[in-house]
Amino acid sequence: MTNGKPVSIIMIEDDEGHARLIEKNIRRAGVSNEIIPFANGTDALNYLFGADGSGAISAGRQLLILLDLNLPDMGGVDILEKVKANTHTKRSPVVVLTTTDDSREIQRCYDLGANVYITKPVDYDGFANAIRQLGLFFSVIQVPETP
Repeated sequence: MTNGKPVSIIMIEDDEGHARLIEKNIRRAGVSNEIIPFANGTDALNYLFGADGSGAISAGRQLLILLDLNLPDMGGVDILEKVKANTHTKRSPVVVLTTTDDSREIQRCYDLGANVYITKPVDYDGFANAIRQLGLFFSVIQVPETP
C-alpha cells in the first residue's frame, strides 16, 4: 500500500553537466517527479537525516536516491551505507551512478543494498537508455510504507 505521495528523486551529483544530463533524460522518459539536487554528501545527508541525524525527518517521505560515488566531501559508498543502515531511509531505492566499473566496488554497492548501478559516462545513448529504464522504474515503483 502506498499513501499516494509522489516519490521525490534525490540527486546527489557534484558534476553540474552530469546533473543536467540526468535531469533531462529523466524528464524525457516522462517522469515529472520532483528532483531535489545536492552537489555534495554533507548537504544530502542533512536533508535525509535532519539536524538531529536520526532520519526521522524522512519517515513520511517517498524517496528515490540517485547517488554519484565520487563526491567532493565523502564517498558515495559511505552515504549508501548510512541510508541503508537507517530505519527511516533503508527502504528508499538507491541508484548508484559512477565513472568506475571496478567490479569489487559494484559488488560492494549491491551488498550494501543498491538497487541499480549505472556506469557513466557510458555513451550518451546508453546513459539515456538507462535513465529511461529508470523512468519506467520510477513510474511503477511503490516505496513500502514503514510499519
